[in-house]
Amino acid sequence: MKFVDEYRDQAQTQGYAQAIDRLVTRPWTLMEICGGQTHAIVKYGLDELLPASITLIHGPGCPVCVTPSAIIDQAIALAQQPAVILCSFGDMLRVPGSMIGSPGDSATAPCALDLLSAKAAGGDVRMVYSPLDALKLAQAHPDRQVVFLAVGFETTAPATALAVYQAQRLGLSNFSLLVSHVLVPPAMEALLSSPQCQVQGFLAAGHVCTVMGYGQYEPIAQRYGVPIVVTGFEPLDVMQGIYHCLQQLEAGQAEVTNQYTRSVQPHGNPQAQQMMDTVFEVIPRQWRGLGEIPHSGLGLRSTYQDFDATQKLKAWLPSAPLVTVPTPCISGQILQGLQKPHQCPAFGHPCTPENPLGAPMVSSEGACAAYYRYRQDGSDR
Repeated sequence: MKFVDEYRDQAQTQGYAQAIDRLVTRPWTLMEICGGQTHAIVKYGLDELLPASITLIHGPGCPVCVTPSAIIDQAIALAQQPAVILCSFGDMLRVPGSMIGSPGDSATAPCALDLLSAKAAGGDVRMVYSPLDALKLAQAHPDRQVVFLAVGFETTAPATALAVYQAQRLGLSNFSLLVSHVLVPPAMEALLSSPQCQVQGFLAAGHVCTVMGYGQYEPIAQRYGVPIVVTGFEPLDVMQGIYHCLQQLEAGQAEVTNQYTRSVQPHGNPQAQQMMDTVFEVIPRQWRGLGEIPHSGLGLRSTYQDFDATQKLKAWLPSAPLVTVPTPCISGQILQGLQKPHQCPAFGHPCTPENPLGAPMVSSEGACAAYYRYRQDGSDR
């Protein structure tokens, strides 16, 4: 397949590994931002091709993984209302919240509830592939409140914005959003500002930059003295991104460069950005495992507040702090790149994709899920 097969070429990938071995003169630590890149690294064993002096840290670039448990708790509470149809992408359905128990079954052993358990208890939870699917449901069910759980980075935010924009034009009063969209650059700055930070260079997420361009990363590279390479998701993409990043580090440079030229333009997609800016404004946002990061989230502008589920359906949301489930899961440290998945005491038992204790084991882009699927022997570089 064009634009795929040639980026999985084994000989070229190994050639870059050999070039990296010739290039480096000292240890370096890089972080790949996106969970899709993490899966490529672990699935194809790319880190095992690198010199022992190169360390790859898995970043918080999985939107499912960083969605805070409070948002999940709100979604579950809404799903339990007979008047609500709760719509979500499929990978959000098994993300644990913080509530104890099982809806409708007080005898069940304590567990972190998720949207699938709410559905099993009778809640109307629908898996959708686009927020526009939720919009169609609102049109088809005018007697129900249709709520879309809007998560994701800048990649998915334009489609959410378009859905709200159309809902306002159509006068749909029964459509609303539970918003948890987040922005990548502020999270990178939060990581770099931490006294525990070990990152010396970044592989930025190519799909985010397809929407936003990469000008917003240039101040970060200059301020913190770290090279940032916009990188794709296939094995050759990742190895090229690592090579370009190490080239800069060895030369003492800290610039933003673009490996993913087949998709990313310097200014991104202006139409998508305009739609986002029309509907959303930048706000502080809680990140699971990272806490609140200023200017790192998107919230509905005042002209679209009628579509904010936390305001319109406030009476159905949890009004008090919820009892949390004690767990040995260290997903917060994993999301910060401070620990690897196999270093978690719960990894593999009891935490598995079928019985996840933390969000990184749920998502198809989660680091724990990648290690469970491809590297259960505990090997790591």
